[in-house]
Amino acid sequence: MRTRTIVSLAAAALLLTGQASAAPADGIGSPGIGDPYYPTYGNGGYDVTHYDVRLKYQPATDRLEGTTTLLATATQDLARFDLDFALDVTEVLVDGRPAAFAATGEQELEITPAAPIARGRRTTVVVRYAGTPSDVARYGFTAWLRTPDGGVAAGEPEAAWWWFPSNDHPADKATFDVSVLVPDGTQAISNGDLVSQSSRAGWTRWNWRQDKPQATYLATLAVGRFDVTRSTSPGGIPVLNAYSRDLGADDGAARASVERTGELADWLTGRLGPYPFGSVGGYVPNVRTTGYALETQTRVFYSPRMFSRGSNTSVVVHELAHQWFGDAVSVGRWSDIWLNEGFATYLQWLWSEHEDEGTVRELADWVYASHPADDPFWTVLPGDPGAQSQFDAAVYDRGALALQALRTEVGDDVFFRILRGWPAEHRYGNATVADFRRYAELVSGRPLGDLLRTWLFTPSKPARGAVAADPAVRPAAAAPREPRSWAAIRSAQEH
Repeated sequence: MRTRTIVSLAAAALLLTGQASAAPADGIGSPGIGDPYYPTYGNGGYDVTHYDVRLKYQPATDRLEGTTTLLATATQDLARFDLDFALDVTEVLVDGRPAAFAATGEQELEITPAAPIARGRRTTVVVRYAGTPSDVARYGFTAWLRTPDGGVAAGEPEAAWWWFPSNDHPADKATFDVSVLVPDGTQAISNGDLVSQSSRAGWTRWNWRQDKPQATYLATLAVGRFDVTRSTSPGGIPVLNAYSRDLGADDGAARASVERTGELADWLTGRLGPYPFGSVGGYVPNVRTTGYALETQTRVFYSPRMFSRGSNTSVVVHELAHQWFGDAVSVGRWSDIWLNEGFATYLQWLWSEHEDEGTVRELADWVYASHPADDPFWTVLPGDPGAQSQFDAAVYDRGALALQALRTEVGDDVFFRILRGWPAEHRYGNATVADFRRYAELVSGRPLGDLLRTWLFTPSKPARGAVAADPAVRPAAAAPREPRSWAAIRSAQEH
């Protein structure tokens, strides 16, 4: 979605390696977690287990006041450590004692506790802060989006800095409580379950809980005036959706798509195994400056522009597929983004086939034939696209082609066992492309290094035979026919 000037890893080496890690300095937690794409993202020296985010927000002025409490365990001796945060901090307490703090770099909050924290010790960090999130820009980007009646926090690969201090990298997942005080008549939407709400003296407090581990960029907040719908899917999954009351012409198409969330979650459950969280849903705020959707855990963010050309169940399938691929199992580092986007795109292809709008083979054939050998599309490596190409179309489309090639290689029975078993193997944790290779080889009983290297790490167009087993498919030189569902799939491929 955005670009950074960051050095990429060597592709072939990455296939065989595990997650990079920051080397701890003596008593100092590193200001980055060790991700080669984003060296300053996340922090070293501790592991967060829970965030308690308590906020007061005034929609008219975009004024946000907050107190966030982090429960963490030191992974090294710590005389100093960092949090990722961009608003103005007024006070920091570590284990109940005032701590020194300073803002450094683009988003670093450097904290020096009154006494060093020993490795293995559980610690509590309280940060009090205030500010105007929409005034904050980092790397030319803001994840805080203003609406006519409030604001929304949704972005990738960063989103937390604008509204709560954190260890902002998917490798450090935690549970969340989010409590938001807003003027009466205004709602606050977040992840997980709405556990309570109460009103007093003109203000209403909304309390949300996500009791399964969640990456920080998947935490979301939307404040405004919403029409909220609640239901239960036929398979028993609680569903909560929300729509800004001023969506205008996009309202009908948005509802016609997002209100099918329960049905689509059940459909995905039949292919991927049990839904990994306690509730599901999405929200469509009146945000006109963005055109993406994002798999914010249990409560997907959809820009209304996703529905400007009519209903779009394909984008809903894509983002719900991420609840397994990206949310339940999160990337170990950002170079592993294929594990999110290639898989979610492939589930869109399966949905297209289910709806009789083009088979998976037709879609794979269309993608392959649409890009000649000299197309730069083939120079992007889905297994290591680089920070500047992290959300390139090739990560989605060539990434899905890699899965079709795997299906051709191992056969349908083994392929769908891999597809179903993978999110269960690493549920609520993190994984890398190398982990997936090992798992697929274990399930299939055959070496897959050459195949995955060809499709994920080779900057050229692979041989056609790997796409589909049927030799009668159209030759690459033929004019491809666009499947009926392709426009919807293309519009869905934002995250």
